Amino acid sequence: MDIERANDKVEETARKWLQERGVTIDDIADLVYFLQVKYYPDLEMEQCKDNVNRVLGKREVQNAIITGIELDRLAEKEMLQEPLLDIVKRDEGLYGVDEILAFSIVNVYGSIGFTNYGYIDKQKPGILEKLNDKESKECHTFLDDIVGAIAAAASSRLAHSLANVE
Repeated sequence: MDIERANDKVEETARKWLQERGVTIDDIADLVYFLQVKYYPDLEMEQCKDNVNRVLGKREVQNAIITGIELDRLAEKEMLQEPLLDIVKRDEGLYGVDEILAFSIVNVYGSIGFTNYGYIDKQKPGILEKLNDKESKECHTFLDDIVGAIAAAASSRLAHSLANVE
């Protein structure tokens, strides 16, 4: 498989797996809107979606998505060894590796991404509330942080691009 086809396959897989886990581009765009509308009152949802799609086009982001989702799936199938299985299934607060994976996404667009990520991780609006539902049979230990990081990175990208316009 040539490099270009391999890259296309990784992006296609990352987008497909997000969809399979119940996360849409619109869901992530809603988070971007939530983060940025107070700074840009004329913000349109299409701008948010465009920035989410641009972030999803980055290889580092795609790698984080497929790694995190696969770890969540393995935990659901109880295919991780103890004590890691219990830690991931419970989304133990002191684990932190899920946030470290998310930081690889946030880093793509600079330091403003950390602020956006921290805020949205605490607020848990929209799809993040659903992904954090501990009553669900699905494990989203990595996915919730990944989705928040994608939104934070897209918000950062948007802020940088709008600041350059002004």
